[in-house]
Amino acid sequence: MNQESRSQAIAAAIILLGAGLVIYFLPTIVLWIGNFSPVLGIAVGVCLIMAFFAVFWLRARYQRGREK
Repeated sequence: MNQESRSQAIAAAIILLGAGLVIYFLPTIVLWIGNFSPVLGIAVGVCLIMAFFAVFWLRARYQRGREK
């Protein structure tokens, strides 16, 4: 395993661990915020789920930029 593939594996592990924690606590967070405003609870839930995909999208853009 070379340095670049090790770096990619560590980055993927950190991203998946962070996403796993967010998804695990997502119902608790949304219900807590939903006590104040149901619309805000939905918005926070959607943003947290979209953040998971945004991280991979940003990482792909960064990788494409490094290849040039």
